[in-house]
Amino acid sequence: MDFKKSILNLLACLVLSPIVIYIILGIAKLAGSTYEMSHGETFIIWLLMAIVIKLSMTQKT
Repeated sequence: MDFKKSILNLLACLVLSPIVIYIILGIAKLAGSTYEMSHGETFIIWLLMAIVIKLSMTQKT
């Protein structure tokens, strides 16, 4: 197992996660919805989105 590749992949997922979240919130705002999130909710959503991105990037064998 290549730890360097795994850590870089995880960091990329953590960086992409807030970008995806804010794109989704922006689209919802354009549709007329408003959302307010606390720091704890934002942290949990950030980590869950990073997990979803990580799982979508894995290679299927």
